[in-house]
Amino acid sequence: MARTTSFSPNLQLTAHVKFAPFAARQRRGYIRDTAERDLGIHLETALKGAIIPDRWAKSAIEIIITVLEGEEDSWIGNGQNSKGGFDGAGMMNVLAGCLTVASAALADARIDCLDLLAGGVAAVVPGPNQTRTKLLDPCPTEHEDLTSICVVGYLPARDEITELWVKGDLPAEADAPGLGLDGLVEAAVNAAKGVQGILQEAVKESAEQWIQKLASSQATKTTATSTNATQDVEMKV
Repeated sequence: MARTTSFSPNLQLTAHVKFAPFAARQRRGYIRDTAERDLGIHLETALKGAIIPDRWAKSAIEIIITVLEGEEDSWIGNGQNSKGGFDGAGMMNVLAGCLTVASAALADARIDCLDLLAGGVAAVVPGPNQTRTKLLDPCPTEHEDLTSICVVGYLPARDEITELWVKGDLPAEADAPGLGLDGLVEAAVNAAKGVQGILQEAVKESAEQWIQKLASSQATKTTATSTNATQDVEMKV
């Protein structure tokens, strides 16, 4: 937080996302651009729905994420020109990853949250026989045409969505059952549920290591105290 930030009795949460200069085909600058600021706003909004602010009054949490490898927005093929996509499709996968790693960092820092927040992505892509199909965790560069894409920040234990971002053309559910907004969001939630299982294992492993380290530290202090007690000398006058 900046030193000029005014005092607040409530929790202050800020999130920053920055791409490394070599993270994409087009080299990025060292100053955050509009897309990176948008990612930070989406991330901050999602995390505010997961953190329990009452337990961190008069506190500030700052989350900074550096993306080392991003994703392109559309299919590249064998040439240099992209086609078949739309601006921001690659950002959706990046945001999903940011949601997951930020949640893991909060859990590792012992910040009280309602649940582990997981990011999930789903898209509608061309299928066989000129049909369309839903795809979980899509990669825009692997598909020549991308109709729509959706990313969610999901809390499985509460069955709540704290972040929803949709791009593309969405047909009505009556015209394309399962490929409209409801079907696409449901697919993204299913992807988030799969990610959350892996996130739980990682957080559990981190917690076990922390408990072992704490127990070892306490055992060392106990041994040192016992050694000092045996070395005491009683003085009589």
